[in-house]
Amino acid sequence: MTENPTSGRTTTRRLAEVAKKVGVSEATVSRVLNGKPGVSEATRAAVLTALDVLGYERPTQLRGERARLVGLVLPELGNPIFPALAEVVGGALAQRGFTPVLCTRTAGGLSEADYIEMLLEQQVSGVVFAGGHYAEADAPHEHYHRLLELKLPVVLVNAATEGLAFPRVSTDDEVAVELAFGHLASLGHERIGMVLGPADHMPSRRKLEAFRAEMAKAGLEFDPGAVEHGLFSLEGGQAVTTRLVKRGVTGVICASDVLALGAVRAVRRLGLSVPEDVSVVGFDDSAFMNCTNPPLTTVRQPIEAIGRTAVTLLVSQIDGTAGSTDELLFEPELVVRGSTAPLKARTA
Repeated sequence: MTENPTSGRTTTRRLAEVAKKVGVSEATVSRVLNGKPGVSEATRAAVLTALDVLGYERPTQLRGERARLVGLVLPELGNPIFPALAEVVGGALAQRGFTPVLCTRTAGGLSEADYIEMLLEQQVSGVVFAGGHYAEADAPHEHYHRLLELKLPVVLVNAATEGLAFPRVSTDDEVAVELAFGHLASLGHERIGMVLGPADHMPSRRKLEAFRAEMAKAGLEFDPGAVEHGLFSLEGGQAVTTRLVKRGVTGVICASDVLALGAVRAVRRLGLSVPEDVSVVGFDDSAFMNCTNPPLTTVRQPIEAIGRTAVTLLVSQIDGTAGSTDELLFEPELVVRGSTAPLKARTA
């Protein structure tokens, strides 16, 4: 239950806590809470944010105003790309005077919809989503439609299903596959396979379409058996890559670095080597991919640019500028390391 910092015997203690949090005097906090003049807008916003962060109830006359809190909703923190994005977004929000509220889905924990309810109760100014249900065609989307009805500022990172008219910033999946495929083809690989996320995952669907196009451009016949869908996990990557390698694939393009690490493990469990027998390309260039054995060739997402642009789009909406629902595409970059090599004829 929230507490009112301006009522009862605990008023002085509450004022002291808020003042300490903001770094101002208790008198300044009192002026803000009582709507008195003589306080800068920046200080006033900081005091209101401190109330929200500390869990105190705002005075009645201030409850209609949105807190300078922004929800950052992520699917997990186990994949290093999401903490990296959270760091960029959190830093950019702080520079704009906002406090990020990190919401991460965990097994048996709060759902994405539950987090939205919590964030709405906190009167957040907006929400940035990354890797959420918006990218899954078969997932529940009711909470997104509610946000659209409320006209709450929202930005999505990467591809979304149809009907969710929010501003989006994405890595160009078509270019990513073009880079990865072109690299393997230049090394002499023709039996190239692809490891994707679940079949309803929109970025994976985009990558699959691009893969088909690259096969056609190379004059190669598309083989459905060269594509496998799995969970975005080390185990998922290992399971599906095992099947691909047994079918004779010599180069594997993966939809994430975590899947790629699973692919490397699958090759080794089959008694083969990376890159001598099978070349592996990841996607993300998340932390420590240059420290794996072998270092992972991957397609780097421009996380810094994506995260900062997402915050710029969100703050523009918060400031009253109508956000365009056109998707902004950022070009990725191929990072060549030790997990890819020229095709070597396999010995029996």
